[in-house]
Amino acid sequence: MRRSAGRSHTRRMALLSGRFRDPRSTEYDFISLIVVRCPGCEGAARVVPAPEGFDPGGRILFRPRRMVCRGCGLSRTWSGRLATLSRGTARPAKDPYFGMPLWFQVETRHGWLWAYNLEHLDLIRRFVGASLRERAPWYETGQKMTLVARLPVWIKRAKNRDEILRAVGRIHASSAAARPACRRPNGTRT
Repeated sequence: MRRSAGRSHTRRMALLSGRFRDPRSTEYDFISLIVVRCPGCEGAARVVPAPEGFDPGGRILFRPRRMVCRGCGLSRTWSGRLATLSRGTARPAKDPYFGMPLWFQVETRHGWLWAYNLEHLDLIRRFVGASLRERAPWYETGQKMTLVARLPVWIKRAKNRDEILRAVGRIHASSAAARPACRRPNGTRT
């Protein structure tokens, strides 16, 4: 059974124009996996917590990290104490540990739109696409200045919705290159 193009478009718009309730996510919820541009091969590399040096009582921000590129095999370890989270959209964003440019970012006429990973990008897409955006009630305990609350005003404006969603689409299209190709037993890529 084939769907008509009009019905598919209407269904997609209904999903985008729905209600968004702030899940109270912060940047710390998305730094377990950061996709960056590899300095060796310009492919997608991943910055993940290092398996060694795990301190259950320590802050997630300062846990040792490892950058691994499956394309060229480059691997680096970070165990420093200085992590710089990206702020603002005036220039391209970098990861907090190695200072490598983020993979999921694109320049718009208002500034740079960026995300640490696909989950982060999906949160931005759901927020921007929603016609009704709800904050968590003030009387609930928890984080007040969430990731969504800290988004720049130009991303929050309804008049920029279509432009931001197109930019998110361009970023999402680059995600195919961020997934490493599977290797067959004989060494060729699929």
